[in-house]
Parts: sequence; structure tokens; C-alpha cells
Amino acid sequence: MIESIKHSLVEAQSALDAFIANEPALAAVERAAGQLIATLENGGRIYSCGNGGSMCDAMHFAEELTGRYRGNRPGMAAIAISDPSHISCVANDFGYEQIFARYLESHGRAGDTLIAISTSGKSPTILNAATKARELGVNVIALTGRPASPLAPLADIEICAPGGQYADRVQELHIKVLHILIELIERHFFPENYLP
Repeated sequence: MIESIKHSLVEAQSALDAFIANEPALAAVERAAGQLIATLENGGRIYSCGNGGSMCDAMHFAEELTGRYRGNRPGMAAIAISDPSHISCVANDFGYEQIFARYLESHGRAGDTLIAISTSGKSPTILNAATKARELGVNVIALTGRPASPLAPLADIEICAPGGQYADRVQELHIKVLHILIELIERHFFPENYLP
């Protein structure tokens, strides 16, 4: 078992090292942070969505902004599209593929930003959400794990984090990116939280 544990950690380390060396991806993270900061400065809201583990990441991202990340500060306007009553209603009445798009249709406003998370970059629910966001003038930041995915052209900013053969490595990179985005937002609005 120890060898399997080591193999898993080395594989994760290799994926992280490759991302660190990927200058275009790092630049995309920087641009995404700038977009999120601008959204909040202009009174907009940040939405996040994903399926399965990516929904958990979307929820984690939003709660760190509305709650607390590293230090106490006022809550910020972030919402994960994860309400079970909304999801079950829309899935029943319009089809599962519309669950995120319908929420944005109800709540999204021009100048808001959507973080659309899909390890494959081809989930129909996420593609529909990104399409609806663009119709509404909502900015789209895509977190993907495969180059040249169908989600990429629907995004204003794509952060592609290939992690290997399986989605779990991609998700590990995604949560690191999301944590970095939260930190950069906090450093902008609450620099006192990062003083030594």
C-alpha cells in the first residue's frame, strides 16, 4: 500500500509541477483574479457551478468568499448554483442539462461573473450555463482539464489544468486555482489580512 500512496502523491506532484511551469495558465489565473475583483468592485456577483466533485469545488469557492478564508472580513457576493430544490425542479421540468442556465437566467446580470468548472470541458450543463451567461452579458471564467475543449470558446478566460488521465488530478489543480483566486481577491480588498 505504501507504494500506491507514494505513486499517487508523486503523480499529483508531477501535475502541479507541470501547471507551475505553464506560463499561459498562470497568466490566465492572474486575468481571472482581475476579472473577479472588477466584478466585485462594480457591485456584481460571482456565480460558480459544476457537476459532482466540481460542484463541491464550486460550493467551496463560494463559501470561502461569503464566509471566511484566512482572516475575518466582510462577506463578498458569491453564490454556488447548488440549491437542491432549484436543481430538482428544473431537471424535472426542463431537463437536467438546463439546471445552471436556468438559474443564471433568473439571477444573472450583465457585469456578473460565472466560474464554470468542468474537468472534461464538455459537460452539457456547463456548456449551457456558459452560453446563457454570454447571452446575459455575464463574464465566463472556465476551469477545464483538457485542451481545446468545447467550453474554451464560450469563456472570456479559460484556465486549463491538465492533470493526467483521470479527473481527480484535474480537480486537485482546480481547488488550488480556486484557493489562489480567493487569496488574490482578499489581498486586493483586505490587504491587512496578509500583513506579517
